Amino acid sequence: MRARRLVVIALFLSLPFVLSSPASSVSDYHFNIDSVALPETSADDSGGGIKEEIPVKYRGRYEAWKAEFLATESVRQQWHRYETDPLLKLTITVSGDNAEGATTGKYKWNENGQLIAATIVLGFRLDEGYPNPIYFPVMNALTPTGTAHEVTGNTLAATKMAHEFGHVNRTAKVDAVLYQLQAQLIPQYNKILLSNGRNPNDPKLIELAQKMGGTPVQIWEDREYWGETNAMLFLRDRFTEERLRCPIFKGIRDRVDLYAKSYEGRFLEIAQSVPSKRNCGW
Repeated sequence: MRARRLVVIALFLSLPFVLSSPASSVSDYHFNIDSVALPETSADDSGGGIKEEIPVKYRGRYEAWKAEFLATESVRQQWHRYETDPLLKLTITVSGDNAEGATTGKYKWNENGQLIAATIVLGFRLDEGYPNPIYFPVMNALTPTGTAHEVTGNTLAATKMAHEFGHVNRTAKVDAVLYQLQAQLIPQYNKILLSNGRNPNDPKLIELAQKMGGTPVQIWEDREYWGETNAMLFLRDRFTEERLRCPIFKGIRDRVDLYAKSYEGRFLEIAQSVPSKRNCGW
């Protein structure tokens, strides 16, 4: 299974960074942002802040997702930070591409290495579909069980939005030069991997991994689990009653134990931040 994951992610990471919907491969949730037909930008696109470019036909559902997204204090703080940011222009739009998924990209930095642009594209059926549990243990934990808990479609969509904001949060903090170097070298790594019999011990691949700060798989995992920790933060604040929060947190814990054990600390920190004597089994 590990070998299959290597190949799937290698193929996926040869595309610009993205997120998508439920299915058997990693790329089912993220999609190639460069393939999305984005709405035309207005004439004045200077300065920072949040720019919502929502097609009229999707505006109603987007406003419902946004209202749910802003139902928690932690997310409201994030929204306010980007809304008042004097440098970073965060564009949010809804697309008919990959209906149940979302993606974040179109990053730009200034000469000082500060992030000045990012785009989040939401699928028009964001309130449906559950990404796979391997790289999306938080969103997948919302999968209906029939008995444990009920999550509305708007809450699912808001959780996906929180994941995407997590990508922006993290990218704004990382070294811009390293991020752009990874974007340049990952396709080279993947090309060699797919031509050498998928041997990750190839000296050329080892050298590239050292330059990038990890293999494409490690880079992908690190980015996705940062997105998922922000999604978990949203759910922590959205479900304040233990009877509602604990089944979700237990589902997250089970998936992290299976697929993301080495990243457990990120999720554990959020679970332990709950102002309660019980951390739902964490």
